Amino acid sequence: MSGHRVPIDRAPTRWSGRDDGPGAEHARWHHVVKPLPNYFSPPVDGRAELVREGFGGPAVVGFASDEGVRRNAGRVGAAEGPTAIRAVLGGLADPGTVVVDLGDVVVDDGDLEAGQARLATVVTDVLHAGALPVVLGGGHAVAYGSGSGWVSRRDETWGVLNLDAHLDLRKAEHATSGTPFLQLADDLAAQQRRLHYSVIGLSRPSNTRTLLDTADRLGVAILDDVDTDASSAVAAAQALLAKVDRVHLTLDLDVLPASVAPGVSAPAAFGVPVAVVLAVLRTVAASGKLGLFEVAELNPRFDIDARTARTAARCVDEVVRHLA
Repeated sequence: MSGHRVPIDRAPTRWSGRDDGPGAEHARWHHVVKPLPNYFSPPVDGRAELVREGFGGPAVVGFASDEGVRRNAGRVGAAEGPTAIRAVLGGLADPGTVVVDLGDVVVDDGDLEAGQARLATVVTDVLHAGALPVVLGGGHAVAYGSGSGWVSRRDETWGVLNLDAHLDLRKAEHATSGTPFLQLADDLAAQQRRLHYSVIGLSRPSNTRTLLDTADRLGVAILDDVDTDASSAVAAAQALLAKVDRVHLTLDLDVLPASVAPGVSAPAAFGVPVAVVLAVLRTVAASGKLGLFEVAELNPRFDIDARTARTAARCVDEVVRHLA
């Protein structure tokens, strides 16, 4: 990593999409999104106030990075994910609330850790403003950046609900897309707290015995892909909801069948049906305990007819629409 230049995070651009005419009855996402072009401009200690002033609903931020995927020997290209999701979202019908767009945290210098720290600051700002962070990845290393934004909130008990084929509990010398939840567990353990962590849709053959042993040591609740239907998935979500005040809901798109989500870093052999994923998203959104929603691992370079991007956008829309 270079470390010789100041990272340039990206201000939001104007959203676009189909326009059927004037009037609220024709509104789409691109009509209701409110970009905050100056969010990354002032000193860090002045940004939270900007979020408060611009708050009108959920706050979107992208994590344009696939450095964690590269380090984990995956297929790079996920850095293009936030732009691809926004492109589809822009044309969807008005979700019923104003959405704030803060722009993208950009990791293009190899310094993943610095990018994760900057994302944590954004998430902290949004939470302090009383808004919902909606984080668009990027590789799943995004989850450590997002999670670091709530770890300091000792007045609330948070849990992580991960829709994913993988545990992402690797121990490595440097952060990767496979390490985020062990990193969060270690950070919480240093504060004498534990990570409440549940995984839905796990592909057991894609996770080594070491990873499964780590999950067992940490008390992770696991629902395998072959055992996942709407009933069992909702029950798993409700079990976590009963233990915590807030949920960090993270959707790794590789939990879906490869036919539905070909544009990911590591396509699933089996996967979990979209209807099951939606049942979980709706359950958490309706609980009143959703603290952060995140979509990870969209890789547009391997997508087919924007199939994965469309699915990701619909999932974001479902969560925001249910909150509205």
